[in-house]
Amino acid sequence: MNAESSDDNSATGERIAKYLARAGIASRREAERLIEQGIITVDGKTLTSPAFKVLPGMEVRVDGTRVGAKEPARLWRYHKPAGLVTTHKDPQKRPTVFEAVADRLPRVISVGRLDLTTEGLLLLTNDGGLARRLELPSTGWVRRYRVRAYGRPDPKALAALQDGVEIDGVKYGPVRAELEKQQGGNAWIAVSVTEGKNREVRKLMEHLGLKVNRLIRTAYGPFQLGSMKSGAIEEIPTKQLREQLGRKICEEIGL
Repeated sequence: MNAESSDDNSATGERIAKYLARAGIASRREAERLIEQGIITVDGKTLTSPAFKVLPGMEVRVDGTRVGAKEPARLWRYHKPAGLVTTHKDPQKRPTVFEAVADRLPRVISVGRLDLTTEGLLLLTNDGGLARRLELPSTGWVRRYRVRAYGRPDPKALAALQDGVEIDGVKYGPVRAELEKQQGGNAWIAVSVTEGKNREVRKLMEHLGLKVNRLIRTAYGPFQLGSMKSGAIEEIPTKQLREQLGRKICEEIGL
């Protein structure tokens, strides 16, 4: 039997997505994906509706682990290797980021995503509200990448990305792209974006006739990849986190 929204709890309780976000399990958007994956249960029944409202005393589990009281927000830097997908459960059975860190961290979610072949800085947190806040373009935080692409980029075409561009009906805001060096048939390009749309950097490079063969995220806002080795994890100290987030965000997440 599945757990659905019902007349018994439609007027009271807390929507499951908000409940999971407040408990530090997942952002509201990620919570809906977890429901689709069929790994959330309420009182032993698989949840299928994001409209379900949790009442006091209900037992909520995610992938078998009971959801407890909210813990203080924490944030980690992770040097994601290529070959991992940023999802909690992959239908294709590919290795995931969360499997790779499971023995070193509590249950965490990611701030945004990096695709299968993208390497570099991925922020991980135990707080869904913090993840959602950091993903918003309104933070103004720049995501920086180093791109290796096959081809010979035109510096003028790279500079023109600063004015924004429309590709296949999708509008991309100002992007800073500069040629670092040309090595034979490959070019290394430094790219900075603020929107973080799906596969944005790859699509921008393809638009310029370049084929990306390596993509490394080096920074997300004030947080840097630095000299971290592939697969390494480092927690951002609470003091530094508060300084970078500012009072408003800290108050929102109760940090």
